[in-house]
Amino acid sequence: MKKSDTARKIKDKVGIASTNLLADTRRKKIMEWLQEEGSARVRDLSEAFGVSEATMRQDLEKLEGEGHIVREHGGAFLKSVPQQVKALALQHMVNMDAKRRIGMAAAALVHDGETIILDSGSTTTEVANHLVERQNLNVITNALNIALTLGGLPSCSVHMPGGHFKPPTLSLSGEKSADYFNGIYAEKLFLATAAVSFEAGLTYPSMADLYVKRAMIKAASRVYLVADSTKIGRTSFSSLGGLDTIHTLITDTGIRPEDREAFERLGIEVIIA
Repeated sequence: MKKSDTARKIKDKVGIASTNLLADTRRKKIMEWLQEEGSARVRDLSEAFGVSEATMRQDLEKLEGEGHIVREHGGAFLKSVPQQVKALALQHMVNMDAKRRIGMAAAALVHDGETIILDSGSTTTEVANHLVERQNLNVITNALNIALTLGGLPSCSVHMPGGHFKPPTLSLSGEKSADYFNGIYAEKLFLATAAVSFEAGLTYPSMADLYVKRAMIKAASRVYLVADSTKIGRTSFSSLGGLDTIHTLITDTGIRPEDREAFERLGIEVIIA
């Protein structure tokens, strides 16, 4: 059976032999995928992790028994998704004190009249929350919650791409979404990440967002990575690219001095919020 392009690309990006993953580790990665995408098919999961569909169904049965997901014919979805979408609530709502400080520091870099791109995510949402006093902003975002935060302000013009809706991140993603950024120019991009390391670069739980994030980076003059310090030194599932894609890291006081020095040696400005 020919593997789906999505599953094959994801497996290639993992950088390890998926069949060697212990069951607990594999289930953790499955949860990361579902927390990012909202749902997944058994076929894609089994191909990406290099295990049989029977084994993958057992994994999903275990996760369902723990109360995390709901299985359905041919796949599963995150149990909290319907309520999250109804409440416009994001999945990743941890380290919020640090994220609010990062959002405030990032927003302070935005000037009236600029065109900026805001990636989806809880930290970029905090950037948006601190932009409500800016005047004549042009904001391009793939995040529905950010569009609703800023779209009602007469001082702010909000633009959104199309694409596939991802419930956990309340965002639009995929190649169709990426196409929107062709010909777009923005002074600044505030980019989110799931994990950042000096070896793997910027990594994410799934492949779906990589197209649009690469398009955002190409469209922006300067790229600001907004990431709390708990994400530094970690890796996730799929790679966006090396750290040379960013100009500035905005993080919190939890960053280790040696990590800050390592970023700065790479020519990346580090702002501590």
